[in-house]
Formats: sequence, C-alpha cells, structure tokens
Amino acid sequence: MGGIKVVTIGGGSSYTPELVEGFIKRYDELPIKELWLVDIPQGKEKLEIVGSLAKRMVQKAGIPMEIHLSLDRREALQGADFVTTQLRVGLLDARAKDERIPLKYGVIGQETNGPGGLFKGLRTIPVILDICKDMEELCPDAWLINFSNPAGMVTEAVLRYSNIKKTIGLCNVPVGMRMGVAEMLDVEPERVHIDFAGLNHMVYGLNVFLDGKLVTEKVLDILSSGASMTMENIVDLGWEPDFIKALRILPCPYHRYYYQTGKMLKQELEELEEKGTRAEVVQGLEAELFELYKNPTLDIKPPQLEKRGGAYYSDAACNLINSIYNDKKDIQPVNTRNNGAIASIPHDSAVEVNCVITKEGPKPIAVGDLPVAVRGLVQQIKSFERVAAEAAVTGDYHKALLAMTINPLVPSDTVAKEILDEMLEAHKEYLPQFFQKQEA
Repeated sequence: MGGIKVVTIGGGSSYTPELVEGFIKRYDELPIKELWLVDIPQGKEKLEIVGSLAKRMVQKAGIPMEIHLSLDRREALQGADFVTTQLRVGLLDARAKDERIPLKYGVIGQETNGPGGLFKGLRTIPVILDICKDMEELCPDAWLINFSNPAGMVTEAVLRYSNIKKTIGLCNVPVGMRMGVAEMLDVEPERVHIDFAGLNHMVYGLNVFLDGKLVTEKVLDILSSGASMTMENIVDLGWEPDFIKALRILPCPYHRYYYQTGKMLKQELEELEEKGTRAEVVQGLEAELFELYKNPTLDIKPPQLEKRGGAYYSDAACNLINSIYNDKKDIQPVNTRNNGAIASIPHDSAVEVNCVITKEGPKPIAVGDLPVAVRGLVQQIKSFERVAAEAAVTGDYHKALLAMTINPLVPSDTVAKEILDEMLEAHKEYLPQFFQKQEA
C-alpha cells in the first residue's frame, strides 16, 4: 500500500504537536506520507508556528512524512484517507461567553454541558456538516475522526444529517479515567481495563479489571475515601462516600455537574471572581505554549501541553487510526452508532462505548442495559443532544429553546428562554442559521 494521507482541520491548535508525536511514534506500522494541517485565515499565524514545530519534530525523527500547511480545506481534502477535526468555532472568546453568560442566571457555565454545550453544538455542527459535504466529493472513502466538542452531539448530527457513514467521535475522558484508576491502584495503565458505556461526557465505568480480575469494589472504595480522579479543567470537590458506594459504578469527572450541581456552581462563581472563566485561563496557557512553540530549537512536544484539559486526546486519535489501518481488533472506547449496544438508547443514536476496532471501523460491544439508577439521566442527555442537533441543522428557535429547557442543568423554561436569547445575540456572527431567515 502507498503512504497514508491524513488531514487535520484545526491544524493550528495547541494540541497538534501531540498528534504529530503520536504519528512519529507509530511510523513503522502507520506510514503517514502526508499530514496536512488546515486552518482558517484568522488562525494563520498559529498554523505557521505549529506547522514549523511539526516539521522540526519530523526532521528530528528522520522519517519521510511531509507536513503541508493550508488555509484551503478543499485543496487539502483531495484523496485523504483520514480526516481529523479539532476545531473551535469562534475560538476561545466564544467559549468564554458560553461559560460566563449562564452564570449570570445561576446556571452552570461549562464548555460542553448545559447552555454552553448547547451553544458549542449550535456553532460547531453546521461547520462539521460542511466538511462532510466536501469529504463526500473529495475523499468519499476517508474516515472522519472528530475531537471537536461536544463530540457526542457532533457524532449524533453527522450520523443523522450527513451521508458520511465512516465517522467516529473521540474523547479523552475514558483515557483519563483509566489513567486515574491506574494511579489509584499504583499500576501501569496497560493493566487496567474498564467497561465503558454511556454518552460523551456522560460515560460510566460499569466494571473495572486489573490484569483481568474484577476490582470495581476496590476502586470505588478508594474513590469514596477521597482519592482524586479528575481532569485539568474540572475541579475535584470529592464525592459523598456513601453516594459512590450506592452508585456501584464509576462516574466520570463531568458527572459532578449533575450530581453536585450546587457545589460546582458555587465553585464556578468563585473562580469567575478570582481568575475569570476557564476559557480565559486557557488563553493564558495557550499564549505560553505558542511562545514555546516559536522557539526554533524546540523539536519535541513540550511537557507543558499536559496542563490542558485535553491531554491524551491526540494519542487516543493516533491509536484509533493505527487500529483501523492495521485491523488490530483491539478494544477502545469511542463515540459511534449504538446498533443495540446499550439497550435503552435508540439503535441509530450515537453512544460512547467500548468497541472492537477493525478496518471496517468500530464494532460496539453490547452491554445490555445501563443500571436503572443512571439510565434516566443518560436518556435525558440523549434527548437533549438529539433536539440540539436538530436545532443546529434547522436554525429553529423553538427547537433550540426546547433543547435548552430539557437540559437537566437548566431550572425552568423561563430561565432557558432568557439564557437562549442572550446567548443567541452574543454568538450571532457564528449562528447564521438562526438569523438569515428573519432577515430574508
């Protein structure tokens, strides 16, 4: 076979060096000939900085991987084998609004949960669906691997509203959970296996194994005794020990927004006062990273990158691409069409679940039904994702209001409408689908 062509849309992201490192590491079994990093004109400077670092990394590794930089997505997509999307419509300024505006109404302001997650979906889904149209024409056999949040909602939209069937959503939360459990047990992550099932940012570890032996109870005991398992972007307020014992399965860090809403809201409001939104903190981290990337002698991924909440994302992506290309048939948690893996979620919906990864893509591993205690919450979030995806595609104000109101983090229809109206106005330039009809 000839070399592989990978196109990364959002190539000017601060995460790109991790992706390049992952491809270099696997070059012997995953011979990527061309890596195209694509961005928008506003991202040109970052793309050039990251692109130059990528070229230095490849040169240091001494492998024949060509790095191409482009502001022309269609030029890049021609004949691609894999397309990865890691884009942020409206950049971090839009994220800051997603986090700040809901807090004015006493509602969690977070990038992928609640009103912030809804608006990130409304901005992102039309762009991803445009990319899908280009792919149908220019690289119909390519795999679309999306890391753009909200990854579950985006996967739902691609499955429902595009003709691209070869699509997978990827998240670093399961990777982080596995690392967290390994740390708790003081063992290497490779020895830990977790049965994941649920939705993106709403995934549970149903069973935890160490060297093939069931250790769920032990891990839950350690977690309920105050052990930390979180991510860079989520504060760890500890769990109520008896709640974890009652739940009997492993929650993910994002579950704190649902099971500890009051505490998390209080924490967010305090942090807003002290250091601004998480987006503003990240802007500082990004600026530092790009200063490092500019250094012409830097030819590795700097360790500071792991301070971002998305550490391990890119490694998970390289792993996934490697397993598809080499038909590895190993097990990885991804977002894909349910096909009956979780009994209480529609077959045609996106779920996050362990899959056997083959050259035909992910084959979901059936878990039967989710425990009754968590089933309702997962179904409620799935309803929210479905209605939100429809709102994103149609630009229907009432659908957007419905999605906002049925989200469990929003307390009432009236508050939902107030937040929706303010956020629509704040993000107007990135939501043409909601405004064109009124002006036409």
